[in-house]
Amino acid sequence: MAIANGDMIKVHYTGTLDDGTVFDDSTKRGEPLEFTVGKGELIAGFDKAVVGMNQGDETTIRLEPADAYGEWTAEALHKVPRNMFPAEQTPVIDMTVALTMPNGRQVPAIIREVAEEEVTIDLNHPLAGQTLNFAISIVSC
Repeated sequence: MAIANGDMIKVHYTGTLDDGTVFDDSTKRGEPLEFTVGKGELIAGFDKAVVGMNQGDETTIRLEPADAYGEWTAEALHKVPRNMFPAEQTPVIDMTVALTMPNGRQVPAIIREVAEEEVTIDLNHPLAGQTLNFAISIVSC
């Protein structure tokens, strides 16, 4: 039976950039990714790509930023006081830090600039602005 929105499925996938760099690979973790199709648990393009597929099917897809993690935006850069960092944590450019939001959810941020009084953090997803390629194999549906 063809996969439809609302189905719980398992897939193996390999995600690459256009230059061939692998950014994620479920087979290396040894466990397929399990998710509910159409529930918004994954990036939109991946979610849509599996609709209509069947167990055992394989496909490759290429997702532009709009269907993946969006475009990189300067609005996601924020300056924060350097004293927000614990004394034992020295902020370093390209370091990833976890910010705790008011709702308790943690969000990763990348340090882009370190000055004496403030630190510039980037809240863009690390893959924002990137075209993503996926090889997808339906394990179960």
